[in-house]
Amino acid sequence: MNEQRRTFLRSATALVALPLMESSGWKRFTSVASATASLNAPPKRMVCLGFGWGVTRESWYPDRNQVGADYELPAGLQPLAKHKNDMTVIQNLSNQFSTEAHWGSTFYLTGANRYAEPGQSFHNSISADQIAAQSFGRETRFTSLQLGCEKAANSGHGPGLSMSWNREGKPIAGLDNPVDVYSKLFSGEKTPLAQRQALLKQKRSVLDTVMEDAKSVERGLSKNDTNKLTEYFQSIRDIENRLSKEEQWLEVPKAQPREEIQEPVGGDRGADELKVMYDLLVAALQVDATRVITYRQPVESLIKSLGATITGHNMSHYTSGVRKAVSETRDRKQSELFGYLIDKLKSTRESDGSRLFDHVALSYGSNINSIHYLTNCPTIVTGGGAGFKLGQHLVVEKDTPLCNLWLSTLQGLGLSAKSHGDSTGVIKELI
Repeated sequence: MNEQRRTFLRSATALVALPLMESSGWKRFTSVASATASLNAPPKRMVCLGFGWGVTRESWYPDRNQVGADYELPAGLQPLAKHKNDMTVIQNLSNQFSTEAHWGSTFYLTGANRYAEPGQSFHNSISADQIAAQSFGRETRFTSLQLGCEKAANSGHGPGLSMSWNREGKPIAGLDNPVDVYSKLFSGEKTPLAQRQALLKQKRSVLDTVMEDAKSVERGLSKNDTNKLTEYFQSIRDIENRLSKEEQWLEVPKAQPREEIQEPVGGDRGADELKVMYDLLVAALQVDATRVITYRQPVESLIKSLGATITGHNMSHYTSGVRKAVSETRDRKQSELFGYLIDKLKSTRESDGSRLFDHVALSYGSNINSIHYLTNCPTIVTGGGAGFKLGQHLVVEKDTPLCNLWLSTLQGLGLSAKSHGDSTGVIKELI
C-alpha cells in the first residue's frame, strides 16, 4: 500500500499524528522511533458527494454520441464549463441490486444485495469510503467524516443516517448541519482535560461491564443468535477503537485552517447551507482532520431556497411545465455550487505548494437517474487523488456496476482492494 507517512509523537500509551506543518518539510526525511519516512508529498483523500431525486435527463447528460474530450456540456452542467478539462462525466453506471428507488442511496456506496441473507428483509455491507477510512484514518483525528442533511429519509435518499456503512453493514451517523460540523472540527474544548479523561475512563468501565454481561450468555445460543452476538461484539470493538482514538487526541489542540472560517450561527438552509458545508469540508481536508468525507446533500431545502413550492418527490416525477422547470433550475444551481467547491479545492494550497485539488479523489452524483429509474446513475469524477483521466465524457457498457467506479477509486488511491460490492473490475477508460 502506497500510504503517505507523517511525523508522530509517541508516549507509553498513545501514538499521535502531528498536523501537517510547513516547518516539518515535505522534501526531507525524518526519523521517528528508528523508522525513516518520506514526506515528499501530501496525503491522498477521498470525498463522495451524493444527492437525491436524480437529475433532469434531457438537459443534464451529455449527448451519448459525443464521447471523449470533444463533447458539449448540456445546460444542466454549463456552470461547470471552466472545469470541463478537470472532470469526467460517466454514463451507464448502475447498481444491479437497487431495484427499489427509495432505497437507492442505502446501497449507493456499498453495492450490496438487500436480500443477500436468507430469511432477512435487509442486508448491507461496508461502503467504499469506509474501506479507505480503514487505512487513511489511522493518522488523523477523525477516521472519517459523515456530513448529512435534516430529514434525510425524505430527501430522495432512502432510509439511513448518512451515505456511510460500517464493516457490519450498519449505518454511520452523520452531522446534519454546519453548526455541529464546525463544533466537531474546530471548536475549542471547554471541559477541563481532567474531567474529559474521567469521562473516557467511565465510558470504558461501562463498556467492560457490558462486554462481560454479553459473554455470560454466549453459550447455548442458536446459530442466528450466535451471529447476532458476534455482530454485537464487533460493535463493542468498534466503540473501543473510537475511545482509543479519543484518548490519543485528547491533549492535542484542534488544528485551525490558515484562512479563518466564520463560525456558523445556524438557520442556513438550501444553497447557503451547501456552500457553508463545502467550506467546512475543504477546511477539514486542509488541516488534515480527516482524509475521508461523505456528504449526503439536501434537496428539499435547496429547491425551496430557489423559490419552489413543490416537493423534491414531485419535482423528480416531472413531465413538463413547473416540475421540469424546478428540476432544471435545481440542476444548474447544484452544478454552480459544485463548481464553487472545485474552485476552493484548486485555490487551497498544500504545505508543499501544490493544490489540494490534486490530492483529492472526488465523486459527485445521485443514486437515481430521475423519477424511479435506477439505471445510468448521474456521475462526475474530478480531482487528482486517484490519478483518473479527466476532461472526458465516458459512455461505458450498459449496466456497468457503479461499484466498478468505487473499486477504480480505491485502487487509484493506492489501496489494495481487489473487489467491492458487485464490482466486475475497474473502469479501464479512467486509468
